[in-house]
Amino acid sequence: MSSLSVLPPECLLQPFPVPQRLMLGPGPSNVPARIAAAGAQPMLGHLHTETIEIMNQIKSGIQYAFQTRNRVTLAVSGPGHAAMECAIFNSLEPGESILIAVNGIWGERAAEIAERIGTDSVFTRKPGTKIYKVVFFFTHGESSTGVVHPIDGIGDLCHKYKCLFLVDSVAALGGTPIFMDEQGIDIMYTGSQKVLNAPPGTAPISFSERACQKIFNRRTKPISYFLDLNWLANYWGCDDKPVRVYHHTGPVSSFYGLRESLAILAETGLENSWKRHKEVAEYFHKGLEEMGLKLFVQDKKARLPTVTTIVAPPGYDWREITGYIMKTYNIEISGGLGPSAGMVLRVGLMGCNSSKANVDKVLEALAEALKHCHKSRV
Repeated sequence: MSSLSVLPPECLLQPFPVPQRLMLGPGPSNVPARIAAAGAQPMLGHLHTETIEIMNQIKSGIQYAFQTRNRVTLAVSGPGHAAMECAIFNSLEPGESILIAVNGIWGERAAEIAERIGTDSVFTRKPGTKIYKVVFFFTHGESSTGVVHPIDGIGDLCHKYKCLFLVDSVAALGGTPIFMDEQGIDIMYTGSQKVLNAPPGTAPISFSERACQKIFNRRTKPISYFLDLNWLANYWGCDDKPVRVYHHTGPVSSFYGLRESLAILAETGLENSWKRHKEVAEYFHKGLEEMGLKLFVQDKKARLPTVTTIVAPPGYDWREITGYIMKTYNIEISGGLGPSAGMVLRVGLMGCNSSKANVDKVLEALAEALKHCHKSRV
């Protein structure tokens, strides 16, 4: 008789059948076989010579994807939220101010993160109080609303007032043009699970020399040891020191996948990737309008090519629509998030999922859902 009071869970004594789905929500996207195979390669130590070479290649791939020559370029071990915290925790000290353009949920999240470290944000200053802004946060592609925002000119304006320009490009990178150095962006990050088609869990990020000068001359240590750029820069070989000191055990298998996803982007070419996403999105938008559905973003130039927001069809429960499509077609699309919750349906066409064949599939699924789901007459 076992002396254990907690027995092996029955659910773990048999395999779990993971379904194959077409992931056309706002992320994660489907992982191509090539990237999945890369992640299944033999394990290496996190500071083995080969792992360091993979990390160096990842840095080069991020520099290409971001269009930057920044020395401090790396991938945070964590999702896009970890990169957001890394950017804010390192660039701001308690009592400093950040100006946040809230154009959807990601600006709201940035504000909450900033407030947690005792930083003054646009939400905490009293009217009439002078604001000295150290960082300006801006979301390039707002996946909650389906809007892509222009970047040109903002960096120069920030630098005129000695302010760092911080950009969230999680939902946009690789799907629409952005040039970190040319557009004067000081800190930029993205996620691995969107256009890059890698599993969630690594987040590319880059810091300009201007940002590094502030960060590496802080009066106080960043609130997070794990996200401290002094440690991360050394771990990723960005500080020109001869030895990389142990900081944390990096997700080696995830590095394999991220390296492969960046290789695919390099082979495809950024300009070809931007062009394909734009053409597929426009093909999708035309199909939606022919069905009589309305796009949430009316200005065509402001539509994010990677995530399309559709006005929730009047009289329908959006949950029933997404549920029907999942059950009948094994396709994931989603509802709104944050300020768009209950207002829209969101369809992601990112990376390998950005194809006219997938557009045809989701248009068929939407048409059938509208035929079979209940429509209120009220």
